Amino acid sequence: MSFYREPYLCFRRYLALCVGETRVRIDLQEPLRPQVLKNHGGNKHKPPLSSSTLHFLSQLLSLHIGSINVMVLNLLLPESLWHMTSTGITLLHLNWTLKSLKVGYDCDHDQLPLKAFSSELSFPHSSLELLLEDGLLLSQSRQRIICLNTLKTLLQVTSADICGSVAINTCIVHYRQQEFSHWLDLLSWEQRTHRKAAHRKRPFPLVDVPVKISTSVSNVNVSVQLGDTPPFALGFISTSAESVQGLNMSQRVSLSLDHFWWRVGQGSHIQQAPHPPGKHVWGEALILDSFTLQGSSTKPQGVDSKSAASVCAESRLQGLQVEVSETCTLCLSRLLSLLKLGQSQNSITPEPESITHESSIDLMLVLMNCPVLYTGAVALRVDTVEAASSSESSRVSVQGVSLVVLKTLTESMEPCCPADQTCSPILSLSSLAVSYQNTSRTLEVQSKDSLALHWTPSDHMFLYQHVCESRSCWSSVSVVLNVKQKETHSDSTALSPLGAPNVCVELANTKLTAHVGDQNYIIIHADGLSVSKQNETTNVKAPRLVFNFDGNDIFTFSDPELQMLDVPPSELQEHRARFPFLTTPNNRAWIFYFPSLTVEFPYQYNFSSTFDKAISVQKWLKSLHRGVAEPPKTERLPPDLLFRVVQFSFVFLDDVFEIKLRDNYELMKDESKESAKRLQLLDRKVAELRKQHGELLPARKIEELYSSLERKHIEIYIQRSRRLYANTPMRKSLLTWTLNQLELVVLADQSLHGVERVRQLLREIDGVSPFPREGLPLLVQWCRAVRFKVAAFLVRIRDYPRYLFEIRDWELSGRLIGTEQDGQLRGRRKEVVQLGQPWGEVTVHRNVPPLKFYYDLTSNVFLYTIVWGPCWDPAWTLIGQAVDLLTKPTADPSPLLTWWDKSRLLLHGRWHMNIDQANLHQLATEDPYNTTENMHWEWNKLDFDWNPGQFVFKGDMDVNVRTASKYDDICFLHLPNLCMTLDLQWLCHGNPHDHHGVMLCCADNIADVTSGQPHDSYRAFRSENLNLSITMDLNQNADAGSCQPQILLYSSTLRWMQNFWATWTSVSRPICRGKLFHSLRPSRKKLGQHYKQMSYTAAFPKLQVHYWASFAQQRGIQLECSKGQIFTRGSQRLIPQAGTVMRRLISEWNVTQMVSELSLVTVHLMSSTSDETADHQINAQVKKTHLLSLSSLSYQRQNETNSSYTHKLCLVDLRASWTTTNRNIAFGLYDGYKKAAVLKRNLSTEALKGLRIDTQLQAKKLKRTMSTYSSSAPPSTPVIHTVIRPEKSHNEGTSMLQKLIEETDKFVVFSEEDSGVSDQLCGIAACQTDDVYNRNWFIELVNCQMMLRGTETVGCVLVSAAKAQLLQCEHLPAWYNDTLKQKTTWTCSLDCMQYFATMEPNPSEKEDVQLWLEVKNIEEHRQRNLDSVQELMESGQAVGGMVSTTTDWNQPSLVQETQQVQRIISRCSCRMYYIGYSHDIDPELATQIKPPEVRDRHEKEDLLKKQAGAVDTFTLIHNELEISTNPVQYAMILDIVNNLLLHVEPRRKEHSEKKQRVRFQLEISSNPEEQRSSILHLQEAVRQHVAQIRRLEKQIYSNIRVSLINELSDINLHLQNQLNQEKTDLQMKSEELNILIRCFKDFQLQRANKMELRKPPEDVSVVRRTEIYFAQARWCLTEEDGQLGIAELELQRFMYSKLNKSDDTAEHLLELGWFTMNNLLPNAAYKVVLRPQSPCQSGRQLALRIFSKVRPPVGGISVKEHFEVNVVPLTIQLMYQFFKRMMGFFFPGRNVEEEEVGDEEDKFRLVTTGVVKPRQLSEDSIAGLGPSKGVTQGINRTAGVRRSFRKPPEHPVDDIDKMKERAAMNNSFIYVKIPQVPLCVSYKGEKSSVDWKDLNLVLPCLEYHNNTWTWLDFAMAVKRDSRKALVAQMIKEKLRLKPAAVAESRGKVTEGKVDSSVQQQEEDEKARLLIGLSSNDKSSSKKSIFSRRK
Repeated sequence: MSFYREPYLCFRRYLALCVGETRVRIDLQEPLRPQVLKNHGGNKHKPPLSSSTLHFLSQLLSLHIGSINVMVLNLLLPESLWHMTSTGITLLHLNWTLKSLKVGYDCDHDQLPLKAFSSELSFPHSSLELLLEDGLLLSQSRQRIICLNTLKTLLQVTSADICGSVAINTCIVHYRQQEFSHWLDLLSWEQRTHRKAAHRKRPFPLVDVPVKISTSVSNVNVSVQLGDTPPFALGFISTSAESVQGLNMSQRVSLSLDHFWWRVGQGSHIQQAPHPPGKHVWGEALILDSFTLQGSSTKPQGVDSKSAASVCAESRLQGLQVEVSETCTLCLSRLLSLLKLGQSQNSITPEPESITHESSIDLMLVLMNCPVLYTGAVALRVDTVEAASSSESSRVSVQGVSLVVLKTLTESMEPCCPADQTCSPILSLSSLAVSYQNTSRTLEVQSKDSLALHWTPSDHMFLYQHVCESRSCWSSVSVVLNVKQKETHSDSTALSPLGAPNVCVELANTKLTAHVGDQNYIIIHADGLSVSKQNETTNVKAPRLVFNFDGNDIFTFSDPELQMLDVPPSELQEHRARFPFLTTPNNRAWIFYFPSLTVEFPYQYNFSSTFDKAISVQKWLKSLHRGVAEPPKTERLPPDLLFRVVQFSFVFLDDVFEIKLRDNYELMKDESKESAKRLQLLDRKVAELRKQHGELLPARKIEELYSSLERKHIEIYIQRSRRLYANTPMRKSLLTWTLNQLELVVLADQSLHGVERVRQLLREIDGVSPFPREGLPLLVQWCRAVRFKVAAFLVRIRDYPRYLFEIRDWELSGRLIGTEQDGQLRGRRKEVVQLGQPWGEVTVHRNVPPLKFYYDLTSNVFLYTIVWGPCWDPAWTLIGQAVDLLTKPTADPSPLLTWWDKSRLLLHGRWHMNIDQANLHQLATEDPYNTTENMHWEWNKLDFDWNPGQFVFKGDMDVNVRTASKYDDICFLHLPNLCMTLDLQWLCHGNPHDHHGVMLCCADNIADVTSGQPHDSYRAFRSENLNLSITMDLNQNADAGSCQPQILLYSSTLRWMQNFWATWTSVSRPICRGKLFHSLRPSRKKLGQHYKQMSYTAAFPKLQVHYWASFAQQRGIQLECSKGQIFTRGSQRLIPQAGTVMRRLISEWNVTQMVSELSLVTVHLMSSTSDETADHQINAQVKKTHLLSLSSLSYQRQNETNSSYTHKLCLVDLRASWTTTNRNIAFGLYDGYKKAAVLKRNLSTEALKGLRIDTQLQAKKLKRTMSTYSSSAPPSTPVIHTVIRPEKSHNEGTSMLQKLIEETDKFVVFSEEDSGVSDQLCGIAACQTDDVYNRNWFIELVNCQMMLRGTETVGCVLVSAAKAQLLQCEHLPAWYNDTLKQKTTWTCSLDCMQYFATMEPNPSEKEDVQLWLEVKNIEEHRQRNLDSVQELMESGQAVGGMVSTTTDWNQPSLVQETQQVQRIISRCSCRMYYIGYSHDIDPELATQIKPPEVRDRHEKEDLLKKQAGAVDTFTLIHNELEISTNPVQYAMILDIVNNLLLHVEPRRKEHSEKKQRVRFQLEISSNPEEQRSSILHLQEAVRQHVAQIRRLEKQIYSNIRVSLINELSDINLHLQNQLNQEKTDLQMKSEELNILIRCFKDFQLQRANKMELRKPPEDVSVVRRTEIYFAQARWCLTEEDGQLGIAELELQRFMYSKLNKSDDTAEHLLELGWFTMNNLLPNAAYKVVLRPQSPCQSGRQLALRIFSKVRPPVGGISVKEHFEVNVVPLTIQLMYQFFKRMMGFFFPGRNVEEEEVGDEEDKFRLVTTGVVKPRQLSEDSIAGLGPSKGVTQGINRTAGVRRSFRKPPEHPVDDIDKMKERAAMNNSFIYVKIPQVPLCVSYKGEKSSVDWKDLNLVLPCLEYHNNTWTWLDFAMAVKRDSRKALVAQMIKEKLRLKPAAVAESRGKVTEGKVDSSVQQQEEDEKARLLIGLSSNDKSSSKKSIFSRRK
């Protein structure tokens, strides 16, 4: 029925009923008022209709019913039936057409009624049925509104239960807002809602019978058109509901829904086909395939509504599809606004119920998709959802969840597949379970399967847009629902007193993949992730967490754990209490715990690229989601952080190729050893077979055995190579950084928080850096108090056995600040993030300035060890390349900063470290796996400070040498209480500390800041160079009880250091650089090349230096020094190499300044008698002898232009000792050094280079030279200028000789110079030139003295000088004979020189006692204080005076009783000059020298202007000498000269013999290349000895390192003996190799010279000159008392010169201007013993001249080309007494009265000193000469005499020995001349028996040509010829023969014999009668001319 209202009619009351065509019209004049009914109890009841209902009914206008059929059958009977049908009902303007409407009622009174109501009501057994068919409701415009096919309702009441059912089939509803809006306004929803609430409060009568109600609806379709929104439709295929209420108030409800749908959008109101299975049609907002719900409730007996009821429900859903779009939101919000549900909800305030529900829900969701329309869609797929809830817990389980972004919608339908089959899902989850425990308020989320999240920027944009649209949709809906007001209301309410529930989330496998680029992605993978929150604690755990970058597991966490605590634990409070500057009492904390953390970077993986893109994406996300919110008034502190890591590992992986290459090399090396063993085994077996079978063993069989063994070698190697990594895994790490037991605490505090506080702390920590005036804008700023603790900090390179860094027990604490400066506009770089279509790309602005760190830290370390060596440099280069891939280079286009400048830019502050033990090991080998060879720097109790630009080290430092020998652990440097400071001065264009002024800019903004020059943002900050200052101060904590600094050196240690230095200075090769390795970056600058200036300062209170030649301490040096200071400064210059090839710069260091001051320096030589093989280090029986000492030493070096000298050395009170012991020790030390140097040189590859002589090349060169010489003009030979005697031509020499012969009557020898000889010396002239540009060395000695002690005599000689100066000058380079050379001159001057000697023949002092002169006797002459007794006892300053000595330089002679010494040479001066020329010229000076002028070859040469050649010259000058000696002193001087100064090692002769033997072997050898081969074999043998010695030392070292030393003592003894034998063999073979190489070189050069004999003559120049000159010398020979004189010898103008020429010739010249000898004996008849006959004249006159020209040896025989002696006429006045005294002086202990020995004995008579000892024969005195010209000239040498002086041969004599002996004994005299010498002889015998006076004799002129003699043969020849002439002259003078005979004897003496033997006998008889001399009688009975008569 429907009601209709006509608006203009008056309301009246009437009722009309029509049957058939029935029309009922009811007009109500006024609304019906409700009637008040009263019940029995008088209670009022409300009317059945409310006023609103009456108001609605009052407006009914008309009702038209087409037909009504009513049938009543037996109404009173139970079987009666009410039936009613109607058709054609018209309501208002609507037309409702029904096919049939049937109503039936049936009541059965025979059955028992229902009496189960609580109000004792009963209801009969009846049934009521309503049936409606084909109902159609049309609007006035004939549009459908409702179309209903069937409606059937049935209600049955029985005595046992009540049943009801409703069935509807095919119901179609069309709702149009325009048509129904008027009716909706009539309904008062608010009052109806209140009425419903009142009905809910009204008690329902309880029925205690089962009640069952079922409903079934099918084919329902509802379309809604609201006008201003798109239409939508909803419907379902079928639904059914059933409700059963049982006894005891129990209820059971079931609901099922099949295929529910809701469509939105245009055309959705049109009826469509059913939803296709497995598809989603766009526009279907809600699809539900099936839904079932089953529930039951049970309430206990009673009517108490507050009693607890039990409710159980179960639900199941399948095929749920939800589409969220804007259309859906518009439709929903519009519908909700029409219904105004929000107001009703706000008006209803439900009362709380105390009913406890116990529920169990089973819910299943099969499919769920949520697409977003327009540009894209997001699809969420959930396969299954199960939910269960009870009073104690609730549980939800989800299976198969996937989230997919549908970027483009090309089809109208989207397939719906299971979650595991979804293509490219963003989110993928296999299962998820959520449970909630009511009692414990715990929410648990579990996932036993994998959770995968795949993220891309494009997907994120789609999700972001969908979320934004969803939020806008929700906001539009929430406005309608007034949710915000509700939320505001809920926010205002107080929180529950129970607090937040506990949460526990457990995920089995979680994987998050984020794509940050096209090819770059990051994966976060967690196994078993667990998150729990309880009370104020949140825990996060996972068994394994991995951060994967581009498919590489970079970060791996094992069992990580995170705790987030709102209340900090007590442990953090203790850490906070350790920082007194913290003010916040407590703070929330995050605690991280990692049992294992591994960071691993693959080889050549570019991590920085992916990481930088990730940061860009993070910046983009931050800008995308950044909300505009007001900052909070009080900013919350960040949490405190606590990190605990049990094991941290940081790894760079190595190249697999490098790893396999190394492993294969080791395999090959081991296999070679194994194959050698197998080969030896086969050799032994073959040898056994040969012994058994002999010749019957076939050779083919043996070859087969060896060939099969070779094949076996190959097979075994291949098998081992394949099984190389079967048992042992492959090494993979390049660098491994390990931390054990790491604990890191990071604390935040209010005093450290905030921008202004950070800036204040920054300025406090970094006080040296100027702060910008305009402020410092910062983007990032934070400050924390940190505390760091780690048990082990280890860094290892590859599998090297030593750690690069090893730090144990490291603790660190302090403040740490991090800031990032705002780059402003120009300091922002642009990064592009690709978002994909349709978003395109987005630009992210990144800040260019880096993050800087400021720190104030203090740390304590137990052990700090660093190991480094050049052998690790290749691996370190690869590590540097790997580090470059970790951080992306800056976007600033400026040249990159070096690592030291980058550290200056990023690190600022102070770091203090206390280290118990610090070690630095510098590896000394090229093997990175070596562990024994290194230099160990050890610090004990090190206090280290790192300040800006300064490093300070304080502690005890030891430097040890670690080597695998007995020299291991040698502490060669011990510095206690050392304070070492390293000051770094960075040379920059600006302030080196102004890092705030560095403003970086990106490449796009360069044009805004550049000004034409190359852009460099670091221009003012970048360091150009570095000045390093090292200060080592040992005086700070030095006291009397502390140890003094010590240096201990061994020769092996020094050699080891040479190898160490060579290893460390070797040039490293480029590693993995170039196009092949894709590394084209320029090589990095080394820090060593960055130094511009380096200075070193050392100050020490004491210093002791020990040097030993060997470990046994047989020979050594000890230096002791008191307070000293050393300062040096050097500068470096980098020189580019010439050429087009890019090469490294050459580093050249120059010392610009050096200052050293030492006081009380003493040097001792030490020796011991221990064996060389001793295993001890300290020998208690060490004997020390004094070498030198001085009171102070000062050295200065300056390179400034205003300085006088570059080097200046001053030695004060120098005292030196040179004794036999010192000489032996010094020679032993030098011999050891020489042997080592020779061994090193001979084993080098340069030993035989340049020795191959190409004969064909020489022949071609010879032909070419000869042709050139013959065709061209003769070359001009430069004149060699010699100031002493210019060279003469042959003709000039002949004419000069003729003049000398003609002037024989004058008997005077003249030189060519007019001036003084001393002024003509070349050394003086060359040193006095004005081309000096650098005075290099100036050495000054003040009051120096030297003690000399001989071998055979007792006593010593003291040599002193008050002042000594030595000057070295460097002259400008000059051209010498078309050659540019550098000249260097040395000038030495000694002033106040004195010589002192002891007097007693047997003095009482011991050799160990040192006698020294007092300073007053050394220094320059002063005024004597005659009042002093000591001065009166001494003899003044004259020669022969006595002075006192002292044994201690700190005490004068007055304190100590010491003996006196005599002054044997009075104060004199000495000058020495040395000039050297070199081709090493400074390039800067060479460019300033003009080239020589080119002279025309036809131009005549001007001899006056010709420049002298460059000749190395040495000149020595003594102006005046006053000498006085007694016999003891003379013997002592000769002993010192012969045995100390001119001592020759005894082995020198043996060495010379070996060398001579080898030389003759080369002469005999026909093929020199055989000798080369023997040299190579000998080199290899020596190398094997060296390797064997090294191996034995290592083996002994290894045995000593073993703990069980006693068991290995016998083995070590055997190894030591073997080592000694190897050393002996090494010395022998090394000497043999040295001799062979030297002789071979000489032989090769000699052959080359012989091949070039036919060359044209080349220029011969002087290459070396030696000059010695004495102006005047006076020598007084005294008695033993030193006072009474014997004789006095005076020499004037003594000069000796030697010229060495370029053709290996030499010229010797000795000239003596004047000499005389006086007799000082009392009552002497002759006062002048010897003098020239002519008085001393000008400087041109010479009394003696000896000239010799020597050629190079030929065949080992010395060649004397020219030998000449010139002597002026002499006057000899001799007394026998004088002769006796002189013989006693020179030959003490020799009997003068003995008869002379024969001529043959005179050959070997030598002058000896002291006691005559058997003579040691020299090389020149060996007898056994072969036949020579001397034999034919009458020299009688018998074989017996020769045999008596010949040493027996040690080995069989062969031809080589004969050649060697002959060559050693002979000299080739080409030309010898001795002009005649007139003599005037006077002699007085002992008793006037023989008195001669003025006896005139003439020594004849002697000449010899082409004689091969020994020197003895030459002397005997002169003696023989002179004696013959003198005998005849003496006979004639004695017999007073005619002077004619004397005249005839002049001239040249013939060499023939006297023709008549009778005449010879007569002459002999006359001589016998006159002087007792016979020329033939050689018997010992004859006496000499000076023999005494009996």
